[in-house]
Amino acid sequence: MTRTESHPPVQRTGWVGWVFFAAILLLIGAAIDIFYGIMAIIGPNTAYFIGPNGKATEFDVAGWGWWSLIIGLGLAFAAFALLTGRTWARILAVVIAGANAVSHLMSLPAQPWWSIVMVGIDILVIYAVTVHGKEVRA
Repeated sequence: MTRTESHPPVQRTGWVGWVFFAAILLLIGAAIDIFYGIMAIIGPNTAYFIGPNGKATEFDVAGWGWWSLIIGLGLAFAAFALLTGRTWARILAVVIAGANAVSHLMSLPAQPWWSIVMVGIDILVIYAVTVHGKEVRA
């Protein structure tokens, strides 16, 4: 005789709204990253920034634009997948939000306030998905 164990169903609470909020934040971040990516791709190929030591640094804007566009498309896909409540979608959302946070940390010297805001949003998304994500399918 085969013994099967069933897990008690996950109870859906009011906190499930955090996951939907995370999906909306991902969509907003995706729209911004896609917009910035397209602007960087069709704009100039290089930009020059003056560093703290007073020396000019060259920056490949087109390469950053492609990276931003890819991350933006990944964020949009993760946002729509997250609304299905699947486990793989939650994992994808955490990975893409983490990559987006690292990407914005790299642009911290050029855009400090914007980078801090986006990293904060990505951390909020990761929190919402990891803590309250399993309630979506309940």
